[in-house]
Amino acid sequence: MADEKIQRLAREIYEEVGGVGNVEKLRHCMTRVRMDIRDYDKVDLEKLKAIDGVMGVVEDDTLQVVIGPGTVNKVAQEMVDMAGVKLGEAFPSNETAAGEGKSGKQLVEEKAAQMKAEQKEKHKNSSPFKAILKSISNIFVPLIPAFVGAGIIGGIAAVMSNLIVAGDIGTSWQQYVDVLNIIKNGIFAYLALYTGINSASEFGATPALGGIIGGVTMLTGMNAEAPLPNLFTGGTLSAGQGGIIGVIFAVWLLSLLEKQLHKVIPDSIDIIVTPTITLLVIGLATIFLIMPVAGVISNSLVGVINTILERGGMFAGFTLGLTFLPMVMFGLHQILTPIHMEMIAQTGQTLLLPILAMAGAGQVGAALALWVRCRKDTKLVEMIKGALPVGILGIGEPLIYGVTLPLGRPFITACIGGGIGGAVIGAFGNVGAIAIGPSGAALIPLIANNQWLAYVLGLLAAYAGGFAATFFFGIPKDMK
Repeated sequence: MADEKIQRLAREIYEEVGGVGNVEKLRHCMTRVRMDIRDYDKVDLEKLKAIDGVMGVVEDDTLQVVIGPGTVNKVAQEMVDMAGVKLGEAFPSNETAAGEGKSGKQLVEEKAAQMKAEQKEKHKNSSPFKAILKSISNIFVPLIPAFVGAGIIGGIAAVMSNLIVAGDIGTSWQQYVDVLNIIKNGIFAYLALYTGINSASEFGATPALGGIIGGVTMLTGMNAEAPLPNLFTGGTLSAGQGGIIGVIFAVWLLSLLEKQLHKVIPDSIDIIVTPTITLLVIGLATIFLIMPVAGVISNSLVGVINTILERGGMFAGFTLGLTFLPMVMFGLHQILTPIHMEMIAQTGQTLLLPILAMAGAGQVGAALALWVRCRKDTKLVEMIKGALPVGILGIGEPLIYGVTLPLGRPFITACIGGGIGGAVIGAFGNVGAIAIGPSGAALIPLIANNQWLAYVLGLLAAYAGGFAATFFFGIPKDMK
């Protein structure tokens, strides 16, 4: 029965986006099938949104169909299987254009030129900033499962360490803690390498070269007795200086240089000359220019954010919790991922994540209020039932696009609930997470310094705030 649902969703999505031939590429994130569309005129958005199992549709530089966690993996895989490609690969276009006497390839080439002009007109709101957000998303979304799994394992290790210190368990447990930390560090200790590889894939460079540039920032092999100089401060360089912000920028430069060299280096020696020159030039630039500059930027950024949170208290927490849902809606939250990682690298925790997680909790409260006030609306109630469990675990897109945002008012009152939860977290202060990925209740094991009770109180406040604001002020007039 479940397989039939997956096949039905895949088939019906294709039908409403103009068929398999109208899709350029397909991939997915935790909740959405993301498609590059060839001709948007063939897409019927209203019918797409009306498909049973589709929780919402987001129009951006890609067409994003919100399906929900777990199901999205299966539907995306079914769709690429139907097309005979892998996730992220270009879809074939070898059909014959009926009645036009042209091959599919010729038609698509003509259509691509036409669509390039049309999409430029349709997407006037596109900007370099949106392109940056998309790239950041593509770099880090594939790493989220690793962040989640390794982070939770690290959280378990932290709890066990605290129990050892408190004397609740014996020191013989330390070896198990060490093993768990080894597993956790498989991602966090070498994050620069993973970031370099994914950045290279995103920017069209050779992934292995991107991984090397990420590894360069770790300064492996540097002589401790004669450290490399920081040309800007007069001090010395330290491993990891500039963090992943520097890695992303360095790999972007690498991609530009590598592409140019491929154009001018003869094919017979390209495999030897291009990677050698690329690594030498970008490697030196990374060590002596990018790392010092990115180090100043990342240190300043983390310092400013920590200062705002420490001094802003409840007001800063309320503001961040209130505005995070709109950021998610517009995709702006992706820019925060490297900031979270820099905060963790420098201080051992990100103070932003627990506050921002309150936004999803506000949505849960709003959805519960809608369930109580609009229980006779069976379609809405069924939507809430499907989206609420994953919402509690911190995956908010099904509630955003399937419940609160389409109704308008509940989205605003959900934001208010998130602000209330953020204010509670801000009032406690120093409530941080040791890893990113989970949110909502799933973030509890990752709360640092035994501050999990403060986080839980923030969650409860956001639930209650979202519920009360929606119950009294957030029900649309036509639904009362």
